[in-house]
Amino acid sequence: MRGGLRKTVAVLGAAGLLAVSACGNSDDGGGGGDSAASKDVTVFTWWADGGEKAGLDGLVSVFGTECKDYKFVNSAVAGGAGSNAKQVLANDLAAGKPPSTFQAHAGAELGDYIKAGQVDDVSGLYQEFGLDKAFPQSLIDNLTVDGKIYSIPANVHRANVVWANPTVLKKANLDGATAPANVDAWIADLEKLKAAGVKAPLAISKGFAQEMLVEAVLLAELGPDAFTGLWNGKTDWAGANVTAALNKYKTLLSYTNADREAIDWPDALQYVNKGQAGYTLMGDWVAAQQLADKIPDTAYTYWPAPGTAGNFQYLADSFTLPTNGQDPEGAKCWLKVTGSAEGQKAFNTKKGSIPARSDAVPADYPKYQQSAMADWKKDKIVPSCAHGAACTLGQNNDILSAISQFSGSQNVAQLQTALGNAMKTS
Repeated sequence: MRGGLRKTVAVLGAAGLLAVSACGNSDDGGGGGDSAASKDVTVFTWWADGGEKAGLDGLVSVFGTECKDYKFVNSAVAGGAGSNAKQVLANDLAAGKPPSTFQAHAGAELGDYIKAGQVDDVSGLYQEFGLDKAFPQSLIDNLTVDGKIYSIPANVHRANVVWANPTVLKKANLDGATAPANVDAWIADLEKLKAAGVKAPLAISKGFAQEMLVEAVLLAELGPDAFTGLWNGKTDWAGANVTAALNKYKTLLSYTNADREAIDWPDALQYVNKGQAGYTLMGDWVAAQQLADKIPDTAYTYWPAPGTAGNFQYLADSFTLPTNGQDPEGAKCWLKVTGSAEGQKAFNTKKGSIPARSDAVPADYPKYQQSAMADWKKDKIVPSCAHGAACTLGQNNDILSAISQFSGSQNVAQLQTALGNAMKTS
């Protein structure tokens, strides 16, 4: 997942990514590098803080029990919502120094690694570990590329979630327990908050947070099939429906904080917590990372982004089997733990995500995760480009650049053209 993560309800704290954790030794504290021992399993992530670190520690604990012949070596890289880690990893892979396994978002983001011949097909492990039956077929379909699967997901997160401060909403006589029916109704509520003196009715931050809001508006306005078509080529980015949606995104930005290009998502959450904003849109890692000391439904409320109810915009953190990676048998043991019922429980109860497995027990999880697990089973699953499920790293970089430029220019035609051009690149 892109941000940092932390756990259950409404005051917001520190952000994102990671430093090398205390579980095991890393010889260089960075990317791959040579292992100090033949049984070392070097695990490359951007998880070093908060719920992410706690979740990783949960996996490590199970690994230590189930894979006694191997030693976990943490090779986490901190900062930049994963961007720093991805650059270090790219350098290591290019230099022929892959780790034993590395974290990546499941889905199209893996396309760059697949095309470069840097990850192995793990489809056989799905049968060997029983994951072909444990994971829902809809997820397996999303993970499959030309008949092959290249990673094993540790979790599932939901991107299209709005978090609201009901105390702030009451200033405008709004009910925080009820989501606006669509984007137009949300805009009307934002106008009411503005009239009530709320300076930034909708808090947002730079980079992928703005991309997530764009995606939520496109999903709401186009519907799940046409939205998914934007990423697989079946929907025309130049269409009038896309133009209309992007104009509504422009309107939403007019209700946001002026410093949106200078802050990260936990800072935007702080605006909501401190009563300076009514809403923010961010993935459900918020529930584990930033809201753990609050009482659900009193200090905050949450619901799918307006107009997206019934759609679960997913992302999944997954692990790969790098081509010519260090100690592949140890890496396979890590992958087995990653997909196992015990491993997913140890990881997800700490990280705030939900298990990818269909046989998880909801009672083992807090309230928000129980609701997410129920939605995961019944909602229509759609991907997120912002979190690697719908587009490649290169495509997403171009999209992020276009959205950042739009934050200042407010030129819808220019944004629409740039988004379409980004998806034409391989």
